[in-house]
Amino acid sequence: MSEHIVQKPTYFAIFGVLIVGTVLTYIFALVDLDRIFTGANTLVALTIAFAKATCVVLWFMHVKYSSRLIGLFVVSSILWLIILFAFTMSDYLTRR
Repeated sequence: MSEHIVQKPTYFAIFGVLIVGTVLTYIFALVDLDRIFTGANTLVALTIAFAKATCVVLWFMHVKYSSRLIGLFVVSSILWLIILFAFTMSDYLTRR
């Protein structure tokens, strides 16, 4: 099985995206978005974190260039995580 070799400019570009994402997270943490609607700061922070995690999984973990079976395992693990969060939140939100 041949491996895909990712060029250095791609790594530098992804590193730049991660740095920009970190700076955006910091900037939005300073702004009170909860005036718009409750939980807006959390939603923005999680959206940025999801984008950064997607970049890490696709390029640094080489999932983008792997077989479809690897992609299936990544997607199924994300779905399983969503199920676990859903069960946890359904229990947490029904408590006093």
